[in-house]
Amino acid sequence: MPRHLVIGNGKFLINLDQHAYMRDLYYPFVGQLNHIGGYQCRVGIWVDGAFAWLNDPEWQFKLAYVEDSLVTEVTATHPGLGITLLMNDGVHQREDIYLKRIQISNHHNTVREVRVFFNQDLLINETEVGDTAAYYPITNTVFHYKKDRYFMFNGSTGSEGIYQYSTGIKRFYNAEGTWRDAEDGHLMGNAIAQGSVDSTISFRSFVPPESSQTLYYWMTAGKTLEEVKKLDAYVKESHPGKLLDRVMIYWQRWANKTERDYGDLPYEVQRLFKQSLLIVRTQTDANGAIIAANDSDIMQSNRDHYSYMWPRDGALIAYAMSMAGYQGMIIPFFNFCANVLSPDGYLHHKYNPDGTVGSSWHPYIHSGRVQLPIQEDETALVLFALWQDFQKHGSLEFAQSLYGTLIRRSARFMSTYIDQELNLPKPSYDLWEERYGIYTFTASAVYGGLIAASNFSNLFGDEERANRYKHTAEKIKSGILKHLWDEEEGRFVRGLYMEDGEWVKDYTLESSVYGIFEFGVLPADDERVVRTMKANKEGLMIKTDIGGSARYHHDYYFQRSTDIDRVPGNPWIICTLWIAEWEIECAKSLADLESPRQTLEWVVKHAMESGVLPEQLDPFTGDPVSVAPLTWSHATYVLTVVKYLNKYKQLAK
Repeated sequence: MPRHLVIGNGKFLINLDQHAYMRDLYYPFVGQLNHIGGYQCRVGIWVDGAFAWLNDPEWQFKLAYVEDSLVTEVTATHPGLGITLLMNDGVHQREDIYLKRIQISNHHNTVREVRVFFNQDLLINETEVGDTAAYYPITNTVFHYKKDRYFMFNGSTGSEGIYQYSTGIKRFYNAEGTWRDAEDGHLMGNAIAQGSVDSTISFRSFVPPESSQTLYYWMTAGKTLEEVKKLDAYVKESHPGKLLDRVMIYWQRWANKTERDYGDLPYEVQRLFKQSLLIVRTQTDANGAIIAANDSDIMQSNRDHYSYMWPRDGALIAYAMSMAGYQGMIIPFFNFCANVLSPDGYLHHKYNPDGTVGSSWHPYIHSGRVQLPIQEDETALVLFALWQDFQKHGSLEFAQSLYGTLIRRSARFMSTYIDQELNLPKPSYDLWEERYGIYTFTASAVYGGLIAASNFSNLFGDEERANRYKHTAEKIKSGILKHLWDEEEGRFVRGLYMEDGEWVKDYTLESSVYGIFEFGVLPADDERVVRTMKANKEGLMIKTDIGGSARYHHDYYFQRSTDIDRVPGNPWIICTLWIAEWEIECAKSLADLESPRQTLEWVVKHAMESGVLPEQLDPFTGDPVSVAPLTWSHATYVLTVVKYLNKYKQLAK
């Protein structure tokens, strides 16, 4: 299942599902480690002797965020119980504190005793081995710990704290967990459990007739018991409601820190733009890793996940956020890349949030031949994004700090990793990580990266290197125009692959050839680019009511239809937006912006109820497919809006 709501602060990330259950808890890095791992931290209500967990089908949910903030606004109504819950969740913008406010509304005309139960189902450090859950009477809290990871749980209703508690064994022999103990409205009070454990705590409130009462629940995280106790005391002293309101105000100021003229974009497009900025922020670790996605349910299909930093995703996301005016949050990304760059000057396939190399399926040897297991576009795109950032913000000192460690070393690699016969980058894996060869997207990215390196060298008076990098970039451009343009087809091909010792063109329609104009090889209105993008727009369009554009013709990843002529692949948010980016670049009048504006509205229409964007959509139902949120989807939406507004301003003069 996708994650409907995400909240975080750059080192503490929580994903909530459609029932407002915690499903993922990442700490102390965004994307590493997951201390819930997709299990359900249930919330339940007992009233008048009847009990219901929030995933009971009678609950009617509305999922949203408080406008322009990273505080949720979830309404859940249970007609049978005569109860409505208004829930706000947030993570403190600075401290590792999760806060939840529940306003309990009683629809009956009598006073009612309501008990709310919270189940904590943790697997600390991603394993259930050796956990401890314990009641701590000194502060009337429950905490879980293992080694140097502590999580403390508390709450209040008025002046009252935890009403009842229990700890116990879960998912071992016949033990389901202490959440089962809650279903009669009472908890047994077991004070400690070790191994594969969970805990449940409850709060009691007497809600007046046709009135409301407010309950608070919070969790603190730290390395020691003393640390989580100190944070718990801070919440109580500051009042959880006031802290949550401060969280809301902080993110509203953050999302609106730059004044913008939104031109003719409708309110819904503007709102998703600001929400996308915020969601990208949650997926960005304070140490620089920009994580692709943190929806752990993808584990069910592949026993691996998206909680890695792909330099490709990271660079394009950093580019988008810089163009939107958020340079401060992406500076650590470039430092991260400089720190993890290999001695030879290239970036590996992907990285863990702590900077170690992530898992990979790119082999060092294939069909008996040794190969470099990289996607060269990942190295190139970092330099491209860095130059775009410099042009936007002019941070000379920052660029200088990376000149020797990142820029020159990467450029040296790219300028030597060249097939001299083709004047193209040597083979590497494509941006989709599926095939090995020489690709239009990769070659275009390397061109853009080398031009960026040349510009930086010029900036710092290093003319010899500037000329060398530019000369190599121009050779690559000539190679692209000679070998990757096909006159008979009238478009750029996906790429070249080796067959029986010869380079063969891959004619598959491929959305990523948009890189030809995006990375500056040719202008968007060049006739060759126009013909290519028109072929893509027509050939990759999903011909169902859902619409959108596929990654490439006959895309097999999470394939929903074998009717390839009608559904060449599932619609991807980013690929659909790439076409809109091209239309924006080519626009000569305000009327030309109609189509990309409709695409932005299409994205809004196919966002989840909460505003979260997935990677793909089901071509028949529009339901999210694969992970959600996908950081790249939100960032591409941000970039497309920024480009739209710039072009609108230019044409409206």
